[in-house]
Amino acid sequence: MVILFFFLITMQFRQVRTLNLVLPEIQTAGSNLLSDKIVLSVDAEGAVLYNNTPVTELQLTVSLKSAAEIGQNRKVLLLADEETPLRKVTWIMDQCRSNGFEKIRIQSR
Repeated sequence: MVILFFFLITMQFRQVRTLNLVLPEIQTAGSNLLSDKIVLSVDAEGAVLYNNTPVTELQLTVSLKSAAEIGQNRKVLLLADEETPLRKVTWIMDQCRSNGFEKIRIQSR
């Protein structure tokens, strides 16, 4: 008598749209509770998320321009890993300001 067992293993794949960031510590940081905000995240390698959506530099520029057309009084919250090159952070801030976003906060821990 031969008994065969079959196991069906299923896996669910999800697209994770988060970056593993280690935020720099700022001793004098205030609250980062912003309403109606744009959230930009940058990891140590320079990958950027716009409101949790991965974007290229060109897509970021276009997205900021589109957001500015809706309303420039929106605030920007920038989350950058402590190892992110400063030139990447300043480039993103320049893109925000070029599109009229002057209220930019940097998230810290």
